[in-house]
Amino acid sequence: MAYQFARIELYSRSDKAGRTTDYIFDEVTRVPSASVHVPSPKPPEVVHGLHPDAVRALHDQRVVAAKTPRTDKVGKVTWKAIRKDQNTLAGLIFSHPVSMEEYRGSAEVRRDVGEWEQRSIAWLRAQHGGRLVSVVRHTDESHPHLHAYLLPDDKEMRAGLLHPGYPAKNAVLAAGPLPGEDKKAMGKRADRAYVAGMKAWLDDYHEKVAIPAGLTRLGAGKRRLTRAQWHKEKAQAAALKQAVKRAAIVEAKSREYIDRTKRKAAVITAEAAAVKASTDRFRGVGGTVRAVLDGARESSLRENLRKQFAFDISAATAMAAAAKAEAAKAKASLREAEKQAADQRHAFRQQAQRLATAQQKIRNLSQALAAAVDEPAPRGMTP
Repeated sequence: MAYQFARIELYSRSDKAGRTTDYIFDEVTRVPSASVHVPSPKPPEVVHGLHPDAVRALHDQRVVAAKTPRTDKVGKVTWKAIRKDQNTLAGLIFSHPVSMEEYRGSAEVRRDVGEWEQRSIAWLRAQHGGRLVSVVRHTDESHPHLHAYLLPDDKEMRAGLLHPGYPAKNAVLAAGPLPGEDKKAMGKRADRAYVAGMKAWLDDYHEKVAIPAGLTRLGAGKRRLTRAQWHKEKAQAAALKQAVKRAAIVEAKSREYIDRTKRKAAVITAEAAAVKASTDRFRGVGGTVRAVLDGARESSLRENLRKQFAFDISAATAMAAAAKAEAAKAKASLREAEKQAADQRHAFRQQAQRLATAQQKIRNLSQALAAAVDEPAPRGMTP
């Protein structure tokens, strides 16, 4: 075989077929009663995370602490121990197509298998993070293969959430039938969602792990390929593997070149900054004075500089004093002008008040006169 093999299964503490979590742990650790299918059992080789015995202990510890919500008839929610038939462990198997004879007889094959293992582990870690607790290698069957184990980290230990197919299927069932759809049709749609989830999972594994390892997506039998077609596809997969390797080498060299160029640029930038700093120290009068004071505080150049710029310094000081005096004078003039304006505003308000009082007196006299002669007030008397 030269195609990928990846499978995921869920396990519970109680199973009618007998494939419980205890049986799975017994099988992977090669307990005799669970490994009768292996002619010469060998202990598993841990390639990532915990030994299966430690995974068993951690699993059992979490199962005891796991709780699931139960709602009674009056709507009260209580947390109960999870059922024994609930799936609490996800187990995965990845198999490489080389035979164990090829694996043992060739260092190059072992290197290729090792790269495939590391890519498989990296792929699982990217998908599951800390939920990936163990990956072990078996070399006592026909092909080198990996067993990986995922432990749920939610309060209810729901391993079904880690499966690529069941969440998609359950989402369809939870949403209910579409308008005009019966339960049978809804079930078929849910099954299609399951298949689509699994296909996407296998496609992703193929893209990120199998292609760099030179493996095809499917075998010849499932697609009814002729022998010639199958050999041609395997050759294409091998060529693609080499292309991926070359691309990785080119990418690494490109990165190295970029990093080297950045380092050189940093050195040049630092040197340029140093030159600029040296130049700036001797630019202008202040820079010259600082350079002289730093390098030769007792030198005669300092005295010459002092004499050379003494007149300019005195003139600048005098100009600063004059400017300060002018500013004080202007400030005083401004205060005086503001005072005069305030006085004028006050006088204007007083004059306006006197005018209003006089107008009121005239109106009062006009009304009194009109009342006395019983005639309308003469024109022009009221303002």
